[in-house]
Amino acid sequence: MSKTNGTSSASPLVVVKENIDLTDKEKQIFDRLLDVLRHFKLETKLRVAGGWVRDKLLGKECYDIDIALDDLLGREFCEKVNEYLTSTGEETHGIGVIQSNPDQSKHLETARMRLFDVWIDFVNLRSEDYAENSRIPTMQFGSAEQDAYRRDLTINSLFYNINTSSVEDFTGRGLSDLKSGKIVTPLPPKETFLDDPLRVLRAIRFSARFGFEMVEELKVAAADNDVKSAIADKISRERIGHEVDLMVSGNQPAKAMACISELGLFWVVFTPPKDCEQLISEEHDKVCVRYMDAAWRHMNEAGCNFSDEQRRLYLYASLFIPLRKTVHIDNKKKRVPVVNYIIRNSLKLKASDADDVMRLHSTVEKFLSLIPFVLRKEDEQIGEIDRETDTIDVHLSLKLRIWLGLLLREIKDFWRPALLISTLLHNNDLSVDVIEGELDKRRQVFREVEQEILKLGLENVWEVKPLINGKEIMKILELGKGGPVVSEWQRKLLQWQLAYPSGTAEECVDWMTRQTQAKRART
Repeated sequence: MSKTNGTSSASPLVVVKENIDLTDKEKQIFDRLLDVLRHFKLETKLRVAGGWVRDKLLGKECYDIDIALDDLLGREFCEKVNEYLTSTGEETHGIGVIQSNPDQSKHLETARMRLFDVWIDFVNLRSEDYAENSRIPTMQFGSAEQDAYRRDLTINSLFYNINTSSVEDFTGRGLSDLKSGKIVTPLPPKETFLDDPLRVLRAIRFSARFGFEMVEELKVAAADNDVKSAIADKISRERIGHEVDLMVSGNQPAKAMACISELGLFWVVFTPPKDCEQLISEEHDKVCVRYMDAAWRHMNEAGCNFSDEQRRLYLYASLFIPLRKTVHIDNKKKRVPVVNYIIRNSLKLKASDADDVMRLHSTVEKFLSLIPFVLRKEDEQIGEIDRETDTIDVHLSLKLRIWLGLLLREIKDFWRPALLISTLLHNNDLSVDVIEGELDKRRQVFREVEQEILKLGLENVWEVKPLINGKEIMKILELGKGGPVVSEWQRKLLQWQLAYPSGTAEECVDWMTRQTQAKRART
């Protein structure tokens, strides 16, 4: 088989262990598998494949163990394991069979079994050939070398031979590429990518994750127009979205997005609808990436302790800041945000992801109108704050708590991510150059607004229950049924609670009664 000869300059030297050190649990599992071989006098070679080998050599723990078999299907070997357990009087385990599913990059049947509380996947070694217009390969039993060469990258082509307790490098360069920090395909990269275009995104993901450098030949192939077309035509949008999600949830999301942009793949991956009302230029991708990079640094330097989901959606919302006001006309003739289309259709992520990013963008705009008031700038007039709903008639000093409280009740525990994005855009500086040069100043704004929210006791305001419910409102107003009047009073009473957080139900009823009497007197 031919091999790539890509070269790269100044690749980082990586500390790679000479041998794989097994944990007690791993040794227990592998010994059990070898017991099965000896019991049935099988000559099967058991090899751990792919990511587990790579991560163990890098000194990282990995709990994703995939066993490759040279002469048995995974299901057949799992049945042998259960036969062995029966012979020793031990409890057998259930066997889960994951059928091949090309759309989900599952080209081969995989069997799963739980051994010593660890899920293990078993699959046979394979060789594969691809039809011209499909990423679905024709599979057959193959040798370990054939299997190694059909993998996406040399660093993922290594095996750990359980029979001999040794690492096997059938491409001849998996270990050296791991040590030199190179992202290389076992076969010529364009051939590899055209066979399975998903490998382009995997190469980008691993390059960003480990800080490894993609060799020049691979980058040229990834940017090739034939490969771009193959990404669009041969990969399901669900798989593209899954790879992007792994990048965004990874340790270097901004680097991954920058790489996608540099290879000219941004609009192939984040494909916008064709009928946008505003023109999206080719250069928009670079601005999107710079916003994510600024947001990534802003978050880390602010020391925000976001949950995984908060962090993930914050980064998506940041990436699409330049597109947040761009809309398109959908097939129902409705004006829909382009970002909503990209998340739902181009990435096929959850509908709730699109909804949450839309909520973040909406909240960002509202925060932007409130930040000047929170900072109490002398030249800012309260009347300029654009709120969708009127507030009740209270002293001006109480209105801030109402506005912030209503906003936080909308966005709930995503208020910090929304505020952090808002401080990037504070003062309407849409120039990324300005934002990148002022991150310290914007981080101080975030801290000031955050502290004001905490000082007002609003950090969990969405959990506050109404002092007076709908039925009680109907009773006070002597109404036979609910309707717009009750809804309006619920809105007003919520604002009263926000203005007077120590107020009691009796005081709230008293205020409502006085407001009702005053209204009747006016009419």
